[in-house]
Order: sequence, then C-alpha cells, then structure tokens
Amino acid sequence: MQALSASITGRAIREEKIAVEAVDIRDFTEDKHRHVDDYTYGGGAGMLMQAQPVFAAYESVAARLEKKPRVVYLTPQGVPFTQDLARDFSECGELVLICGHYEGIDERVLEEIVTDRVSIGDYVLTGGELAAMVVVDAVSRLVPGVLHNDESAQDESFAGGLLEYPQYTRPESWHGKEVPEILLSGNHKKIEEWRLKQAEERTRKFRPDLYEKYEANNQ
Repeated sequence: MQALSASITGRAIREEKIAVEAVDIRDFTEDKHRHVDDYTYGGGAGMLMQAQPVFAAYESVAARLEKKPRVVYLTPQGVPFTQDLARDFSECGELVLICGHYEGIDERVLEEIVTDRVSIGDYVLTGGELAAMVVVDAVSRLVPGVLHNDESAQDESFAGGLLEYPQYTRPESWHGKEVPEILLSGNHKKIEEWRLKQAEERTRKFRPDLYEKYEANNQ
C-alpha cells in the first residue's frame, strides 16, 4: 500500500478520485495459528492457499459492496494485461484483485469467485502483490479526473494501437541533436501528421506484433 501512496496514484487517493483497500486473507482463516496454506493433494513442492479463507475474505468484500464484484486473479496462467483491459477495468466501479502466493490457490475457490485471470507477463513472481500494483496503477490513471490533463491518457503509448511518438523539450539543440523543425512550426495539422507517421514507424520497428494488428484494423 505504501508504494501506491506516491505520485499520481497517491494524489488520486488523497483527492478521493479512487479508493484502494488491502484485505488480509489471514484475518478470515479458521485456523488459530492464522495459517492459510497447506500441502497439495497429489504431492509436489510448495504449499497451496486454502479455499476457505480466500472465500471468506471475498464474501466480506461482496457483502459490503452489496453485490458480486468483478474479481481478478493475478496469475501467469491468465490473459495478458493490456491497455484495452485496463480501460475495461477502469469502467467497473469496483474491482477485487486476488494475489496468489506459494504454489497458488485451491482451484475450487477460483472457479467459484474469479471472473478474470490476468497475467502481467510471462514470468513468475513470489506473490501477486507487485502484479496487483501494476494493475492498480494502470487502471487508476484511466479513471476520469485522476490525470489532470485527460489528453495524456489519449495520446500515450497504445492509444489507437500504436506506441507513442518521440517527444522533445528545451533546449532546441542538445549534444548536436536538434528538435525536429516541424515541432517548432506551429502548424498543428502537420505536427499531428508527423506524430502519426513517427508512431507508426516506431511501432513497426519495436513492436511488429502490434503494428500487424494496427495495420489489419486500418485496412
């Protein structure tokens, strides 16, 4: 939670544009030692989070919201987290993120409460908390009013299916490199055309997979 208190996300929380609450699953275990994990059936290394405390934690949240919320389980087995998915999540109102630990969570509770399985990349973390913070950050900035300049969310990378065009600030000349003349011209139509061309070229070079989709959607 401390990491979310800084920068744009922290400001949005203080201004009550968004609210973020951490729920400790250990508070819902029936084990007197507050254990939430056990050995896996069938053998194998590592421990697995039990269904009961996860479900009880979910029920407490759903009861307070007075509805069944959208529940996202952060897992390498999920669909890739994209800007489009972040935008979809930003329109939900309430979003519950479940952070796995150890070898994961008992499949039975996942089948019962999870609506989305999401991965932030093809690698394994020690827990889902970092992945959850990535999702919170990406989703929060798309909530109206979080970015003071809403055009920032429209013009950045992945808007329109392209990477963002290169940008420049003062001084006009640095290490022998000049700011492109078109950006100093004041001709907004030409500037927009230049930016689109640069975004297309950058996407084609660095993310040919994205460019292929962009090209298909604009034929």
